[in-house]
Amino acid sequence: MLLDQIMNAPTMNYMSRGLSASSLRQEVISNNIANVNTPNFKRSGVVFEDLLAKELRLDDDPRRLAIVRTHDRHLPIAQLSPVAPKVQRDDTTTMRVDNNNVDIDSEMAGLAKNQLYYNSMATSLNGFIQRMKNTITSGQS
Repeated sequence: MLLDQIMNAPTMNYMSRGLSASSLRQEVISNNIANVNTPNFKRSGVVFEDLLAKELRLDDDPRRLAIVRTHDRHLPIAQLSPVAPKVQRDDTTTMRVDNNNVDIDSEMAGLAKNQLYYNSMATSLNGFIQRMKNTITSGQS
């Protein structure tokens, strides 16, 4: 039960989803770079942070009423499924005559930015797990 509560903690949930989104973004950017010279190739991007921000604002909305089960025999309250990263193809632009829209400089900058994001999320998640471990073991002799 305690392990369940730790693993399902909001902090753990948000950070692990952030790592998953960053991993997916790495794959998408790598695919874009690999196809920089492929005629008619259209780049893709990953959308996650804006979706997560909307999810977090929804939870913090003071106008939203909290729903509580007051009896075990009441029907369970359906929770909205958490947002997941989405891959979106960019068909709106063209960079060259062959209809390819991959800008290698932009992709390389995105790759570096994503690496920093992944590293910070991994460090934060590791710190959270260490704090949980210290909290659990601090009362033991």
